[in-house]
Amino acid sequence: MCGVVFLFIADENAKLAADADLAKEVEELFELDIPAERSGHIAVVHRNLMYVWGGYRNAQNHGFFDLYLPRNEIWTYNMESGVWTKHTAGGNLHTSMSGSCGVCVDGVLYLFGGHHARGNTDKVHSCFLLVWEEMKNLKGLPPSCKDKLGCWVHKNRLVFFGGYGYAPQGPHRGTFKYDESSSLWNSPGRGWNNHIHILDLDTSTWSQPITTGNTPSPRAAHACATVGNRGYVFGGRYKNYRLNDMYYIDLDTWEWSVLQQGPVGRSWHSFTPVSPDHIFLFGGFTTDRETLSDAWLYCVSKNEWKPFKHSHTESPRLWHTACSGPDGEVFVFGGCANNLLSQHRAAHSNELLVFNVQPKSLVRFCMETVLQHRDRLSNYWDCLPKHLLHSLKQRMAHVNTLGS
Repeated sequence: MCGVVFLFIADENAKLAADADLAKEVEELFELDIPAERSGHIAVVHRNLMYVWGGYRNAQNHGFFDLYLPRNEIWTYNMESGVWTKHTAGGNLHTSMSGSCGVCVDGVLYLFGGHHARGNTDKVHSCFLLVWEEMKNLKGLPPSCKDKLGCWVHKNRLVFFGGYGYAPQGPHRGTFKYDESSSLWNSPGRGWNNHIHILDLDTSTWSQPITTGNTPSPRAAHACATVGNRGYVFGGRYKNYRLNDMYYIDLDTWEWSVLQQGPVGRSWHSFTPVSPDHIFLFGGFTTDRETLSDAWLYCVSKNEWKPFKHSHTESPRLWHTACSGPDGEVFVFGGCANNLLSQHRAAHSNELLVFNVQPKSLVRFCMETVLQHRDRLSNYWDCLPKHLLHSLKQRMAHVNTLGS
């Protein structure tokens, strides 16, 4: 009996020590000058700032244990100056998560769904001026609890598509397919769906449209892009397959159309609008469990895919984020560089990859030239308009920091 007691005390002490180590790691995250490495996070853009929240990383001292990033930590990246800034958000956000869907509308960050330590959620939160608030008293039937879904924004409405999570409760339009491998350990079964749910921000109401046309199969970890009044979706996982099909839905008439198949099938990729006629595809994870570093440009008007040459071919990524910048750039942040589903330690990243998808603006070329010859030209900077002078000084501070 004494031996059992001693074993129990030793086990409890080990757990307390592990909890203390984890708490210390969480504290250390707040002391970083750049965001910690992560996958499954969200990133949105407002003006010249990219906002990064959530996701998870390896716990440094706990083998393959995953540590969710702090729920009240938001990082911003200034796309003009190249400077990261850490913020502590206030308000009501119930837990840390990965696989959430985040979008920005008129300077407000909206967060739906995700996966946390106890499963999936169907809660909606908004964040304005770094204060979180749960959107309660929404009317209508909400989506099921899920993560790894996509979103389009059109006419002040958030249009959510697909995802992986629990079976819907209620009369949801669309198809739900159980994942037979998800019912282990007496946990509720989960699966894939192709549901569309609309959140009208003007009326705070959930609804589902009646769609026509060629409906995509259920899927998760796909990628969505809004171009005009069309919502595009490419790829994603359904059962044991990573898809390479391409669809769009008319966000006014709710008619689905199927398009030309794209590059190799994948999930956990990014699909970023970069012009009124082009969408940029990067990375992802194949059916053969290969992490990709290829990039493609999809031409909307021609329904045509073209490979995009870049300098980041040695930086494969999956479950990263990608945001379009003001000067024709795509900023890819974080993600995992190896097979996330293997028994090896996940190679989460905090690297920022920049793709120059469109030609740089004349202003950008001039700014870079002025910085390149700053010793000769700095005496003339005061002649510049205030906003250009401010941007130059920010870039100058970043250059000095990198060189120190």
